[in-house]
Amino acid sequence: MIHFEHPTLLYLLLIVPLLTVAYGLMRRRNRARLEAFADKELIARLTPDISAARPWIKFGLLMLALALLVVTLANPQVGTRIVKGERLGSDVAICFDVSKSMAAEDIQPSRLERGKRALTNLLAELGSDRISLVIFAGSAYIQMPLTNDYSAAKLFIDQINTSIIDQQGTAIGEAIDKAMETFGYDDPDREWERTSSRAIIVISDGENHEDDAVASARKAASEGVMVCTIGMGTEEGAPIPQYNNARQRVGYKTDRDGNIVTTRINEEMLAEIAQAGKGIYVRAGNLNSDISDIARQIKKLDKSNYGESMFKEYESRYQYPLAAALLCLVLELFIFERRNMRYNIDKLLTRNDE
Repeated sequence: MIHFEHPTLLYLLLIVPLLTVAYGLMRRRNRARLEAFADKELIARLTPDISAARPWIKFGLLMLALALLVVTLANPQVGTRIVKGERLGSDVAICFDVSKSMAAEDIQPSRLERGKRALTNLLAELGSDRISLVIFAGSAYIQMPLTNDYSAAKLFIDQINTSIIDQQGTAIGEAIDKAMETFGYDDPDREWERTSSRAIIVISDGENHEDDAVASARKAASEGVMVCTIGMGTEEGAPIPQYNNARQRVGYKTDRDGNIVTTRINEEMLAEIAQAGKGIYVRAGNLNSDISDIARQIKKLDKSNYGESMFKEYESRYQYPLAAALLCLVLELFIFERRNMRYNIDKLLTRNDE
């Protein structure tokens, strides 16, 4: 299977059909201008060495060379080899809000599902970092300890839903404290070392927080741990869906007076937590949750050495499309747009018959 190191560069291949259409229109216009002065038979007699096919062949070779050069830049990789090297990375704890308000659908398909997608996209950018997972609502629990097994992490993420924790609320502060525990903080069996290679990411709507999350974020920052937040939801808000045991929607959450409750994102709280944690706050939207900024912040962290490890490394095969592109360019140079009338095959055959 072919893998590309820079797959986004392949979009440049769209230039090829655009140039082909433009070239065809140009030749058609030039042909129309000639035919406006003389008929086709006269043009053929006046320009016997003009070839209709050769310019297209030359142009086709140029376009093929261009396409191959784009593929070369994208760096096609086929096959893998096992290499030995040091595993360097940071420790990242994810605190994921599973309160009922995360089922709201003001961002599609819901805050919860959008948060899971954002987390999956984040994992794709982290590389060799170790991650842990803490889920929280009215209380917080460590769902997954630190690991570099991203396949297992994705299985845990897939299982996240709003029925995992019965106690409702948004205990962000407790979740941050639990995240610190996954790093070994306050563990009598582990020696705590203050480094700048750890980060905590809180994914929440920030509504109805139960504790002093800002104080917890400030404490984490004092130990060298950066705290970032991703906000889920909109200022307009949305009702909170209610489901039965069969996960079928039966209505929306109401207050004591029977009015439908609307949940809204608490951006001020989430931004304050990120500021106290010396991190950044980004807000998720319907189209894309901008987690790339957070990924860049994590990449700036110091890297710890996790020891030697075996890695799979793709084998680059850019040489082949590059050689093919050069061959196309060379062939294009040796093909002339006009026929060589001195060595015209039809003419030579006619002479032999005579």
